[in-house]
Amino acid sequence: MTENGNRKRRNILFITTDQMRYDSLQCNGGKIARTPVVNKLAAEGINYRRANNQNVVCMPARSTMITGQYVRTHGVFANGVPLPEDAPSIAGYLNENGYKTALIGKAHFQPAMDLGGKWFENRMARENSTGPYRGFDYMELAMHGPQPMWHYGKWLQENHPAYVSGFYQLFTSKGMNDEPGGDTGAPEVKFNPLPREYYHTDWVGERTIRWLDTVAAEDPWFLWMSFPDPHHPWDPPQGELHRVNWRDLDLPDGHPGSIEKCEEILAQKPEHWLAYYQGRFRNVEGGPLRFVPKNMTHDQVREVNAMTHIQNELIDEACGRVIKRVEERGWLDNTDIFFTTDHGELQGDFGLMFKGPYHCDALMRIPMIWRPAPSAGVTPAQVTDPVGQVDLAPTFCEAAGLPVPGFVQGNALPRANGEPGRERMITEWDSQFPTYGMHLRTIYRDGFTCTVYERSTREPNGLTAEKIPLPKFRMPETDIFYEGTEGELYNHNDDPHQWHNLWNDPKHEALKKELIEDLYASMPEERSPLLPVESPA
Repeated sequence: MTENGNRKRRNILFITTDQMRYDSLQCNGGKIARTPVVNKLAAEGINYRRANNQNVVCMPARSTMITGQYVRTHGVFANGVPLPEDAPSIAGYLNENGYKTALIGKAHFQPAMDLGGKWFENRMARENSTGPYRGFDYMELAMHGPQPMWHYGKWLQENHPAYVSGFYQLFTSKGMNDEPGGDTGAPEVKFNPLPREYYHTDWVGERTIRWLDTVAAEDPWFLWMSFPDPHHPWDPPQGELHRVNWRDLDLPDGHPGSIEKCEEILAQKPEHWLAYYQGRFRNVEGGPLRFVPKNMTHDQVREVNAMTHIQNELIDEACGRVIKRVEERGWLDNTDIFFTTDHGELQGDFGLMFKGPYHCDALMRIPMIWRPAPSAGVTPAQVTDPVGQVDLAPTFCEAAGLPVPGFVQGNALPRANGEPGRERMITEWDSQFPTYGMHLRTIYRDGFTCTVYERSTREPNGLTAEKIPLPKFRMPETDIFYEGTEGELYNHNDDPHQWHNLWNDPKHEALKKELIEDLYASMPEERSPLLPVESPA
């Protein structure tokens, strides 16, 4: 038995999803998807009502989770910037201190658009490798489909090849646009004939259980179970579509309801919001190339939402099977369970879909639940003070009974409201395409979200068209240029959907100035030189 003083080291089950909204879960106000397993974790533990990510796309957010650092420190500011091989890893730190470590599912610390296998994540399966890598003793990886670069895709192609074509095909000319599907012609929706037991959600759960069964009863462990869903494409097993009928759904609360109302609201925001809606701005850093939100019908919004709710139910059930196995092994009373995601999804808010340079609750506010081991004696709570992904790594250290290593910048998650240093949370965005050049800096504090738009840049220090490997993937020029005076300010108490931008409201000028000063005083120094952009995603 591994001991820390008189206390046995606690095991850590770290569960993440991909592109899950805060309000996806019933315990966070969700009205459609049934999530009893995660609801129970929230009821028995601590539910963080105001958790914000540090970036609203995959790789920067995931790099923060593994390093415990802000984006400007670890340097992965966009999906095309690989996390350096020598970057600090909280998994590695735990591993060095006696923990068995594994990551099952989606990693995405290196660009996924890598058909040639430049990065190790994308050739592990082809090399029949399961690690060790980045501090994990064991890794089995999955992405959003059956691509053989990752273990899930290789497994499916070798064992059930007839079902490979049932997925929406990513990394093809079709997969790079808004190929329609489903009943309504919705973007990136497809009816998938794959049996549920072969879908990547259940595969991740089963592979997780298989790894747990290799761990000796006395060994402490850190396990990152990382589901690729509910990230687009939306192609869950067709046999599960009975769970939620899109015809029964209302439009989401954040949808204004009409083209006219969408345009009225988006016109209050910086220019690229309305330009995306109308098709004058291509959201290449967060969505399909040719997708125009204004052309999306209400029924298409409903069908995408139905598919998302179905994916979330499957995730919840897979979590239940894994937690049951933890209980069967006799570990549950000594295991901390964390549940969160990397970023959210617009999912119809403002009439928009997907993600991108849009700092709003749909993308920034994330579910975060910590159910400490019952043996730790923590009182269940709901915490409304701001927390972030940067706070996960030090909380893992607390569970392990280890000092927080010097590379970590966050603070252990609070157990109640009112702990010092919990006034704010910071989220950033930097474009990886030089002709876009947007730089957003956001602070959430005291019920307000304030986003500064720094002056746009046009220098060719990002990913240019000449460096993009796919010949049909070309970034359009844009005439949107921010002078550094633009921004957004929202009062969440009065305006929960962020429909009313107070940036230019004289009554809020003093508050805006105060929040901006706090934002820049709270940000760590930016890494220099910047890491290079090497791939689109």
